[in-house]
Amino acid sequence: MKESGDDMNKIIFEKKDKVYGFISDKHYKPMKLKDIMIVLSVPKQETALLKQILDILIEEGKIVKTQRGKYAMPEHMGLFPATFQGNQSGFGFAILEDAEAKDVFIPKDFVNGAMHKDTVLIKYTTPEAEGKRAEGEIVKILERGQSFIVGTFEESQNFGFVVPDDSKHAKDIYVSNKHKGKAMKGHKVVVEIIKYPENDKKPEGKIVEIIGHISDPTTDILAIVRQYEIPTEFPSEVEKFLENIPTEVDEKDKVSREDLRDVMMVTIDGEDAKDLDDAISLEKLENGNYRLGVHIADVTNYIKEDSPMDKEALKRGTSVYLVDRVIPMIPRKLSNGICSLNANVDRLALSCIMDVDNKGHVISHRISQALINIDRRMTYTNVKKILVDEDKEVIEEYKEFTGFFKLMEELAAVLRTRRTERGAIDFDFDEAKIILDDRGKAIDIKPYERNVATHIIEEFMLLANETIAEDYFWQDIPFLYRTHEDPAPEKIQKLNEFMHNFGYSMKGVSTKIHPKDIQKVLKEIEGKDEEPIISRLALRSMKQARYTASCEGHFGLAAKYYSHFTSPIRRYPDLQIHRIIKENINNELKANRIKKLRDIMPEVAKQCSITERRAEDAERDTEKLKKVEYMEDKIGEEFDGVISSITGWGMYIELPNTVEGLVHVNNMKDDYYNYDEKLHVFVGERTSNVYKMGEKVKVKLIGTDKIRKTIDFMIVDNK
Repeated sequence: MKESGDDMNKIIFEKKDKVYGFISDKHYKPMKLKDIMIVLSVPKQETALLKQILDILIEEGKIVKTQRGKYAMPEHMGLFPATFQGNQSGFGFAILEDAEAKDVFIPKDFVNGAMHKDTVLIKYTTPEAEGKRAEGEIVKILERGQSFIVGTFEESQNFGFVVPDDSKHAKDIYVSNKHKGKAMKGHKVVVEIIKYPENDKKPEGKIVEIIGHISDPTTDILAIVRQYEIPTEFPSEVEKFLENIPTEVDEKDKVSREDLRDVMMVTIDGEDAKDLDDAISLEKLENGNYRLGVHIADVTNYIKEDSPMDKEALKRGTSVYLVDRVIPMIPRKLSNGICSLNANVDRLALSCIMDVDNKGHVISHRISQALINIDRRMTYTNVKKILVDEDKEVIEEYKEFTGFFKLMEELAAVLRTRRTERGAIDFDFDEAKIILDDRGKAIDIKPYERNVATHIIEEFMLLANETIAEDYFWQDIPFLYRTHEDPAPEKIQKLNEFMHNFGYSMKGVSTKIHPKDIQKVLKEIEGKDEEPIISRLALRSMKQARYTASCEGHFGLAAKYYSHFTSPIRRYPDLQIHRIIKENINNELKANRIKKLRDIMPEVAKQCSITERRAEDAERDTEKLKKVEYMEDKIGEEFDGVISSITGWGMYIELPNTVEGLVHVNNMKDDYYNYDEKLHVFVGERTSNVYKMGEKVKVKLIGTDKIRKTIDFMIVDNK
């Protein structure tokens, strides 16, 4: 009886792991097909199947076949898998899969048809030496990273071409007349690659979407959304799923829940927030302790595992907050409706209720499936007016809550003191709020204010996240954690060497650094001229936080246990752990379920980390774009700024409104400047002028480029 296609695929999948495990074993020596058959006891009739599995592994880049017909791991042959990061000048870098390995420089002549984001195999051609990167050559393209690219359509007499928005693409994409559709010069388009580059030729493409014209202020943002392949429309399966979602809490869903509707609680968010997923209750107990309730929208009541909505939420991973729009993780019917903790309506919540002593320690806690009803929807601004400004009119409006907010402020101060004492690091860089007109054009940039109310909510959310993570770590239940690893020792060593020039140092960091070491320096430099430069370099020395299936601690927060529990409307990790918590509360975590959770957690963590990074990159790009747009009509104007960064190609200048631009070394015309990489300074050969990070300068705006998202300055107050 013949195996069906699905059955055969299952067999291949199961046997592939065994074959790869054998070849990847550290004791394995390269072998031919017949030798592998003997060692693995493969019957003769399965020769073709084994050959097929080996071919698949070769195609995936996991193994290679030598000229003598032996199968081996790529590294045995001096080959290494990597992701290619391109550059507009034609060269690029190989980002190796080993996170500890340094990037490898790929000269233009050794790119061999690879495009930005391709997965490749490389070989080293020149080892690392005297501070110079190792160099390599791409020997095989394993998988193309992008089949759709966003760019600007340009026309020639007999054909068209697309200039990619992402400057990491070195070549324009050729588009024949038959493949240009209705695209015209100046259109932002999505082009599908139909022929990848060979023998130094350009890639060829076909226009599949016209986003709009570059003169339309909304087109540029949508182009970034397309560039990062962020889904904007929900599939029909999700729309159908939404038809069964109620607008009010069903009576049957209220059964068996702890009724907390009589407990005073509020939400505190920004004025324009519509998806309210956290509420706070607080009281002072007779013994002097605080009883803090952090009540989070029970989104999992409406989004069941493996439902169309759940699969789409995992695919998106997070809501994306751009300058002119929010691309939600879940549809607004859920996020702004039944899941949003709106005031004066019954809502379902997962509540973490903590008793906290006057030193900020959680003495006890419990997690409850609750029924709540929010008393007031508060804003950060109004809470600040009550606590800081003592605005009589606002105090009168919320007079029954005034003591409540003062108690919040009191507890938040206790929690903040405890976090500071254990070494938590707080980088407080200015953030920008970009103001757009009705057409979507940037007309103003204002600093985003964090006030007493934002700090209160921040402290309460941090405490709940830590409490939940510690609870589930000790229960040894599969979970998702928020991990921030220790900085790389070499980066901390470089930071220490640099700080030494200003008279600061971190002792004993050659072995193991503690967050307190960095926190101590940040306190010492507070308010001093060198604060911006050292703070920025300290931040750049840190690793990026990510999601993991194991509890590895959070360096920046100086926390042994940390998770994301408080935002299930906009983050999938929170949604995932809510589901686990509820199953645990309801005694549904049987052996087979625990096994499934252990199997899927690493992939969920990886997907959530990837989508989080994608959202951050898109958010950063849209901000940069709108800042360039805001500066476009200011060419020739002069500004006061601060040197925020120094590189071999120039100095980045940050203005008080957070706009940042480059003074290219070619525009430093009063002298020839040498870059001192160790000290992060430029030194003039003739004048001995020194430019260093944190220094105040006056600059003139000499150019902007919306395509490249760049701003160019030149110094006007030469020393």
